[in-house]
Amino acid sequence: MSDDMEDLARRLVVGRKSDGRSVYDEAAKAELVAACGRPGASVSRLARECGINANQLSRWIREHSQRRQRAVAVSPPQGPAFVAVSVQAAAPTMPGDSPPAVGMNLQARLPNGVVFDLRDCDLHQAGVVIEALGRLRCSAWTKP
Repeated sequence: MSDDMEDLARRLVVGRKSDGRSVYDEAAKAELVAACGRPGASVSRLARECGINANQLSRWIREHSQRRQRAVAVSPPQGPAFVAVSVQAAAPTMPGDSPPAVGMNLQARLPNGVVFDLRDCDLHQAGVVIEALGRLRCSAWTKP
């Protein structure tokens, strides 16, 4: 056993519970999990050298991996959900004529997976929907 592993084994167990189970140092656990990730490392050999069960060490490796995956998970953007878009209608062709109706398709996808899809709505209707959606509170949770 190397000097590093002996030192790690000494630091790993910091106490015992009333039922006899060991209490482990979190920093030493993290070092041991990192040692298991090195090329050529044997989980069972490292566990044996540190005086713990190989299944316990495998559980720590699994938990460490899950924590890393949760930490790396993409967080939702912190900016506003909608961006202002200016739409200008074409100028009337003759004085006194009303501007032509602008038909547009509007699709909004919320962070929680809800999709609004409006077809052939005019500029006023689109503005009303965008304002209403901008006031909605929704979670960033999405179903897998």
